[in-house]
Amino acid sequence: MAAHGLKRARPAELVPGTLSVISARMDYLPRDAPADWAAAELRAQRDPQRAVVSMYARGRDYHKLLRKRLQALADRLAAEVGPLGHRVFTDSAPVLEVELATRAGLGWRGKHTLALAREAGSTFFLGEIFVDLALPPDEPVTAHCGRCSACMAVCPTQAIVAPYRLDARRCISYLTIEHDGPIAPALRPLLGNRIYGCDDCQLVCPWNKYAQRSALPDFDVREPLGHATLLPLWAWSESEFLRRTEGSAIRRIGYRRWRRNLAVALGNAWRETGDVALAQALTEAREGADDLVREHIDWALAQRGA
Repeated sequence: MAAHGLKRARPAELVPGTLSVISARMDYLPRDAPADWAAAELRAQRDPQRAVVSMYARGRDYHKLLRKRLQALADRLAAEVGPLGHRVFTDSAPVLEVELATRAGLGWRGKHTLALAREAGSTFFLGEIFVDLALPPDEPVTAHCGRCSACMAVCPTQAIVAPYRLDARRCISYLTIEHDGPIAPALRPLLGNRIYGCDDCQLVCPWNKYAQRSALPDFDVREPLGHATLLPLWAWSESEFLRRTEGSAIRRIGYRRWRRNLAVALGNAWRETGDVALAQALTEAREGADDLVREHIDWALAQRGA
């Protein structure tokens, strides 16, 4: 954010010649998600041995899929209007996606900072096409969060510090995906069994009763990510991690962060259950671990006495 500054808010500086931005939404809730999907996800979080992966990451990596579809849309537009200067973005540049989506009328910004739509909740991806056409703008919609603050109350790390304001340094999604170093010891117990991302603020949002299931098989859950437990994932070698996460968004964090996150979850499970198999698995992995993972293993092993 610091590196790109105001370029994030000025599309024509990012892509010279831009006159309009086409914002698009793509739903990702799996086709076979049960009617009580949110309640089922909350139940999974209460099982210390489960390994919880954010819903959006259980199927195919959306980046390439959405980018390909946006490019196809741009090609169709060019076929209608003639030569078209454009550039497609899918979480791939300093673009204020939620702000653009809300200005385009796709929804409003919820208090958790995600985009919310009356007919779709928040379980969707956003993408953009910057074009050199002066298109008539859509009207933004009004916000409908009202007095609700469920997302703020449920956040395990209290990362939503005020309505519409998120401290990313405390956000579990940031910590488990973007953050490359050690996770602050004070925050580790709060991660629970979440090993990649966090959906808590979406699971309690009343608007997600209208969440739309994707029609695409791409977002079907890949096994074992839907009902995984910690120890089998901890047993993955690096080659197995790469094989299992091929075409998945999870691969981007790499094996090292994957092991770091699992070590924290195993420590939390060890503290809660006292299952000696967890401590044994951690101990056996300690000698071959690098400094980052070993430090988290040591923390995890100390949890039973915490």
